[in-house]
Amino acid sequence: MPKSEETSYSPYKLKGGKIGILSDIHAPYHNEAALTTAITWMKSEKVDTVLLNGDLFDFHGLSRYMKDPRKKSFSHEIDCGAAIIKAIQQALGCKVVYKLGNHDERYQHFLWMKAGEIADVEDFQLKNLLIKRGCEIDIVEDKRIVQAGGLNIVHGHEFPSGIASPVNIARGFYLRGKTSVLGGHHHRTSEHTEQDMNGNITTTWSVGCLSELHPAYMPINSWNHGAAIVEVSGSDFHVQNKRIYKGKLL
Repeated sequence: MPKSEETSYSPYKLKGGKIGILSDIHAPYHNEAALTTAITWMKSEKVDTVLLNGDLFDFHGLSRYMKDPRKKSFSHEIDCGAAIIKAIQQALGCKVVYKLGNHDERYQHFLWMKAGEIADVEDFQLKNLLIKRGCEIDIVEDKRIVQAGGLNIVHGHEFPSGIASPVNIARGFYLRGKTSVLGGHHHRTSEHTEQDMNGNITTTWSVGCLSELHPAYMPINSWNHGAAIVEVSGSDFHVQNKRIYKGKLL
C-alpha cells in the first residue's frame, strides 16, 4: 500500500479543577461590562484554567463576506485581543487555553488564499503573533474537541451548519454529539437534557457571547451575554452556565 497522508484527530485534554469558559469575545467588538463581569466571577471562584472557547478575534477585514472599510485594522485587532489575554492572565493568574473558532480561522484561511507561499513561516503564525505581544497560551487548532473530564467542549462550528438552529441551541448540540457537549458560536445561553431507557442522563449546554449584541450585519437577533465555569473531578463534571444582563451575573 502507498504511504497514507491521513492526519490524526485527538482531543485536547484539560486537567481537573475549575475551568472558566469565555466564548465569542470578538475583539475589538467585545462588550467591556460583560467581559469584566465574567472575569470578576471567575476570580471569585478561583478558577485554575481559562478556556477561550473560540472567536477571541473578529478579524472583520479578513472575512470573505462584504467588509466595512471603516472597521479597525488587522494590527489593531491583534493588539486588542492580546491585551484581553494579558488582562485575563493578570486578573486570574492561571493558565489560558485558546481554542480557535471560525472567526479566528479567518487569519489562516487568508494566508492560504492570499499568501500561500509564506503561510508556513513561523513568524506569521497566530500563536507567535500573540507570544510576541506577551501572551502565554496554549492554542487548540484544527477544530479539535477539548475534553474536561467527561464533558466535550466545542466552539460550535465543528458541526455542519443548520443542525444547531432550533429554538434550543443546546438541543442541536445533542443531536450531533449524542453525548455531553458544551459549546458557543451561537451567542445564546441554553441547556438540554435527554434520558435514555436505562435512566442515564445526557446534558448539553450553549454559552452566551461576550461581544456586542447588535452588530451592523445582524442588529436584530436573540443573542445574550454569558459565561460558564466547569468544575472537573476525574470523569465527573459540574457546569455553571450563567447569563450576564447589563453587566450583572444572573
